[in-house]
Amino acid sequence: MKKTLILIVIIAVTGIAATLQAQKSFYDFTVKNIDGYNYPLSQLKGKKVMVVNTASKCGFTPQYKDLEELYQQYKDKNFVIIGFPANNFGHQEPGSNSDIKQFCTENYHVTFPMMAKISVKGDDIHPLYKWLTTKSENGVMDSKVKWNFQKYLIDEHGKLVAVVYSKEKPTSPRIRDWIEGKGWKDK
Repeated sequence: MKKTLILIVIIAVTGIAATLQAQKSFYDFTVKNIDGYNYPLSQLKGKKVMVVNTASKCGFTPQYKDLEELYQQYKDKNFVIIGFPANNFGHQEPGSNSDIKQFCTENYHVTFPMMAKISVKGDDIHPLYKWLTTKSENGVMDSKVKWNFQKYLIDEHGKLVAVVYSKEKPTSPRIRDWIEGKGWKDK
C-alpha cells in the first residue's frame, strides 16, 4: 500500500513537471517586425508587455492615439506595447506591412514596436496568438480574440495576466494601475 502511494505521488509529480516544462513562455517566441526582421520576445524579459491586434479601418483605430500616449508615458518604466496588424475582422486591415507602417506613422505617430501582419484566429492563427488564447499553452486562461484592438497583458516574467477587450481604452485606470504595479483588478 505504501509503495503504491509513493508510486502514485511520483507519477503525479513527474506529470506536473513534464507539463510545466512543455509549456512555452511568452519569451520562447520570435516574431517578425513590420520591416520583416526577427524580433525575439526574449529581449523583453523584465518588462510588462501589452500585445494588441490592430487594424487601420476599424471603429477602434483611434486607439492608436491612446496606445502611443500610454507607450510614451511608460516606455522608460519597463513597459512596452507590441502591435500586431491583423485582417481577421471585417477585412479592416487590407494593406501591406509598408502600407500599415506608413498609416500608423503619418496618422498616429506610432513609435511603439509594430510587427508584421498576422492572423489572430482561425486555422492560420499565429503561434503567439495560439499561446495567448489557449490555457493548455499559456497555463492561465482560454480566450477568443473577439475584435480588433483586443489587448493581452504579459507580466515582467513572461506570464499572461489578463485579456482586455476592445471597448476598454488602453489608457483605462485599471491598465495604468497594472503598469504601475498596483496589481490587476478584474471588473
